[in-house]
Formats: sequence, C-alpha cells, structure tokens
Amino acid sequence: MSALDPQKTEDLKYTRNFGIMAHIDAGKTTTTERILFYTGKSHKIGEVHDGDTVMDWMEQEQERGITITAAATTCEWLNHRLNLIDTPGHVDFTIEVERSLRVLDGAVMLLDGVNGVEPQTETVWRQAEKHQVPRICFVNKMDRVGADFRFSVQTLVERLDAKPLPLQIPIGAEESFEGVVDLIAQKAYTWRGDGLGANFKIGDIPEDLQEEVQKLRNEIVEKIVEQDDDMLAKFLDGYQPSDEELKLIIRKGVLNLKFTPVLCGASFKNKGVQPLLDAIVSYLPCPLDKPQVKGINPFAHDAEVICKTNFDEPAVALAFKIANDLFSGSLTYLRVYSGVVKVGDQLLNSRENKKERIQKIVKMHANSRQEVNELKAGDLGAVIGLKFSITGDTLCDSHRIVMLETINYPEPVISMAVEAKSSGDQEKMINGLQRLIKEDPSAKLKTDPETGQTIISGMGELHLEILVDRLLREYKVGVNTGKPQVSYREAIFETKDGHCKYERQVANENQFAEVYLEVAPINNTDQSVITNEYHCSIQPNKELKAEFIRAVENGIRDSFEVGPLASFPVIRMKVTVKKLVALQELSNETAFRIAAGMAIRDALSKTKVTLMEPLFKVEVLTPDQFLGGVVSDINSRRGKVHSLGSRGIYQVVHADVPLEKLFGYATDLRSLSQGRASFSMEFKEYNQVTSKVADDVLRKLGRIY
Repeated sequence: MSALDPQKTEDLKYTRNFGIMAHIDAGKTTTTERILFYTGKSHKIGEVHDGDTVMDWMEQEQERGITITAAATTCEWLNHRLNLIDTPGHVDFTIEVERSLRVLDGAVMLLDGVNGVEPQTETVWRQAEKHQVPRICFVNKMDRVGADFRFSVQTLVERLDAKPLPLQIPIGAEESFEGVVDLIAQKAYTWRGDGLGANFKIGDIPEDLQEEVQKLRNEIVEKIVEQDDDMLAKFLDGYQPSDEELKLIIRKGVLNLKFTPVLCGASFKNKGVQPLLDAIVSYLPCPLDKPQVKGINPFAHDAEVICKTNFDEPAVALAFKIANDLFSGSLTYLRVYSGVVKVGDQLLNSRENKKERIQKIVKMHANSRQEVNELKAGDLGAVIGLKFSITGDTLCDSHRIVMLETINYPEPVISMAVEAKSSGDQEKMINGLQRLIKEDPSAKLKTDPETGQTIISGMGELHLEILVDRLLREYKVGVNTGKPQVSYREAIFETKDGHCKYERQVANENQFAEVYLEVAPINNTDQSVITNEYHCSIQPNKELKAEFIRAVENGIRDSFEVGPLASFPVIRMKVTVKKLVALQELSNETAFRIAAGMAIRDALSKTKVTLMEPLFKVEVLTPDQFLGGVVSDINSRRGKVHSLGSRGIYQVVHADVPLEKLFGYATDLRSLSQGRASFSMEFKEYNQVTSKVADDVLRKLGRIY
C-alpha cells in the first residue's frame, strides 16, 4: 500500500470504479474487509459471523450475516484510487446490484471454490453483460473441503458461456492451500501461518507444479496474443512477449470483453487478496477506458448529447441510489460523468425540469462520511438534501440539458398487507414506507381500492421482512402484517382494436379527444410496450400537439397497471396507436389521457386475458439419501425438475417452481433432510397458470364465486 500521489488525483488513469458481486455467501464482504485492511483504509479485519464488518453496517445485516444494501468506499493501492461498492448476493436485493453495475466501470465476480457458478452468479453475470461491464473473477474459499479450482473455472464455461483466462493456479487445496502461482510472472505467492496475511513470500514455483505451470502458461499466452494482431504476428515468428507486454494485452482483452481473467484465494484465511488488488489495478478499466456516455435532450426532440469524461465539460451526473438519513434527510449517491459538481451549484433535474441546489457533498465509507467540496468526472460520491431526485434521475448543467438512460427496476413478485398497531401511527407508517420505497424502487406501495388496506410489494419474503423491520427500528412504527401474497400478472393472447371518442363537459367546458389503437400479444418479455405508429390529425388541419401525444402515452402506461381480470398489471402486450383526432379549442391533455385509457379498456374487453404467475428457478443441494424425498416434494409443489447432478458429496436438483408454492419451503426442506439440504432461488419469468389455478386465485380474490 502506498499513499496516493496528489498529482495523480487529477489523472483519471489512476482511478478504478468497481464492484464486488457474487452468489450469496461466496465471500464478497469478507473479501472487501481484507481489501480495506491491506490498503490501510481500516486497521482491523471485521468478520461477517461476528457482525463487526465495516461494509455490513445495518443492524439487519449484522444480525443475519448477509449484505442487504450496496455500500461504497474509497481506498488506495499502488498509487491508484479504488472506488469500491460491495453488493448483496441475495436475490431479494438484486436492485442493489443492478444500479451499482449501471454506474461502475468494472467488476470482480467471486465464486465459491466448492460450488463454482451458482444461480445468483448467473443473475449478476447477466446484469454485467447487459451493462457491458468488464470483469475479473476470483475463485474464493480454496481452503474449504471439496474446493476445486479447475471445476470452478469449467463452470464459467458450462453455465455462463464465458471465456475464462486463468492467470493463477492454487498451491495445494483444502487444508493444505497455502498460496498461488502467477502464470504470467511464473512466481509463487505463499502465505504461511495464521496471521493477518499482510506478509507473504514471493518465490520459485514448487517443483511438483513446474511442468503444469509451463503447459498452462503456453496455453494462455496463445489466447492472450490473439487479441493483438501485431503481437500475434511476432509471436508466430518465434518472439516471446515480456510480462509487461502480456499484461497490456490482457487489459485490452478485458476491456473488449474478450475474456475474463481468473484468480484464486481464500479471503477468510487472508490468502490471495493482494494479487487480486494488483489485478484490479492492472486489468480493470479507468473512467477514460469506457465509451463516452450518450444521453438525449428531452426538450429538443430527443436530440443526442455526448457527455465526455472531462473536467472542463458542463456537469452531468446520474443519481443511482437514494438513502434516507434521519438527521440530514435524503442522501443521493451520484456518478459524475462530465464536468465538476461543486457545493453551491444549481443543477437541473432533467426528468422533473426542476433545479436542485448542491448544499453538501460527501465521500462515503460505508455509513460514515467525509465532506468534500466537489466531485469530478469519473468520481462517485453523495449529495445531501436534494428534494426532487430519485434513483435513475440525471442532474445536469442547465446550459446543456441531458437525460441519461435511467435504471431499470425489477417488478415485485410478492405482496403483503400492513397496518399500524396504533391507529394514531397510520400516517407515520405511510410516511416511513414512502421514504423506504423512495430508497428502494424494487418495492412498491399502494392502497387496495376495494379493502382500503395498505399493500407493500417486494422481491421476496426476506425483502418484505426487512422493510417491516426497518419501519420499526428507523421510524419507530410497529405494524401488523398479513400473510404474504403472490403478485400475479395478466396477459392477452389475441390482437384486437380499441377505440374511444371522449366527449365530456367538465366545469362548464367541453372536452374532446378520439383515440384509435390496437393491442397485440408479444413474447419473451415481461414488459408492455407502446409503438408510435401515429396517424395524427387535428381539425381543422393542424398538426397534433406533442403534449397530446405524451398524454396518450401516459394514459396507456396507466392502463398497464390495472388489468381487466383481477386488476393485476398487464404484461406482454404491445399497444400501437393508429389514429388520434383532436378538435381545436376543445382538446387538451386530460381528455387524451382519459381517452387512451378507455380505448385500452375497450380493446381488452374484446380479447382473451389470462393470469400469469411468477416462476422461480430453484437449486437444491442435498445428500444422496434425501434426493427422492426432495424431488417428490418439488413435484407436489407444481414444480418441474429439469436436471439432476452431483457436486462433491451432494446431489444437485435444478427445478422451476411457482412462487406460491415456495412459501415456507426453507422449513419444509430442513424437515425433509434433517437440516442437511440447502437451496437457492431466483426469479425466472411469469408463466401462464392452468384454468384450475386461475379459478382458485380469482375465487380467493372474490372475483368469482
């Protein structure tokens, strides 16, 4: 570790913005704690099982030994500034990974050395692919019984279709794991004893590994030089590239997403973390390596705006996370893409078209803060006290208005009714829930129009449990909760036309709007979309106002939220607006918004609508003697077993199971296996239910009798 050279703080080449991501319990927070210790950011190593880690600062995280919210920090290594985000692994908190990857330049993906790629690993890998985030891989827990580095690397190929590039191999395994061999430098890194791992020995490769190292090195050198045509030509002529030349080409391959370097270690035993830090500096991108960010000007016919990573450009920043602070209000995390955000600036929220004043800027270290005067392009930080901004909003200089691509939220799959234990606390409960929902956009809050109940929705039982727990601890409101309910969806299977001619007198004023549209089913998505094939007319003979078109789109989007069958949101539906008619002096935005919604209802009344339920991918690890009982139980839950396999001494069951049948599964599985089996699950898709299941659901909801 070395102090950061002040002259290099202005040079973005020496900045790394990266996150650590993995399946639950792969060792993300444990690895992060070692990174903070070895870089000198903290002076002791916190342990997850002791509940004293720096990054898991929430009481709920310390009690459960899991990460719930992404925590950010900054540290230094080899004269580089590392902006690090530790993300959750639990599927219920996948929004934290999504919004972190949206703003990070690179990522470190951890694998459990025993299990390799696990279900949630696949999810975070897909998220990284979607955002084109370069990554390196660290096979952790090499000291565990059953750890197998080669098996873990192979799972990257088989389950992710990745192109791994092993840059290390382990020295020993399980209890005898003592270090790694660097295949590029051809040196052995060994950690001996039970110390804190700060001191390690760099020496010669053990004799029993020399032949294997030479063979593997030749293989990876061939893969590396393929990324550079000039070097490949020289290599074919017999030239042997130097270590530094190989590292530069590896970096090029990582940035172009051509392969993923793979390292290994045992974070809990303090082995292998320093070479990982070296790899982060050597191979992950700096802000200048990423393509220039592009946005649009929403007030200039969506004209494209390019945001250069330059301190002299007008300021542009994306709000990627909101945190509530009981003392100072809203804490808005920003990634600055262009220019400099300074205390005292007034920036425009381009979604709201309102100005926000930058009152206080802080750099975050988990839940502690360091006040600073500015954030520059390529930097991560937080602003205290913004009034209008939410996750996904763009803040920009009003002289160059830009809106960046927003952050997509996963749709909730489970709901629960809540009520304050004291009637006097009802308003306090609603205010607390609204603040929590603003902080976590993967949760939703609504009032049931028929029962008047307050309904919160989230990504799973644990997600709802955490929201209720935070409501009690942070806002001092105790609540009674109902049994969790599945959040179903509705879908159509036929193409139908819809029409509405809206003519009303409101407050002694006549209003008019006419909308012709078509609804059609679409596959392979859980979203609904609007296409803009408008034939617009305004009588007499004037072009339709842009405000009217936006009002129609808003009316259609409102209609997506309430289906005709049981008022669940409608998915997999494409709406094509065929014709809009307005009358001068009589038409306005309100009329068109209402007409669009009524036209949708007209179309849906003519088509077949079906109920869709959330389907989850489930992976169960069980000893062989309980396999039959586990499979039989999955079948009884309307589940479908796809494959059976083995992983060490365990049998692995892969299945798809409806969420409705997974409530309480953890308890049932423990009973089935004498507590020896474990499982993980992740959302897969919405799936059509059978007519019998649909009737049962609608009967429970009082829709049929």
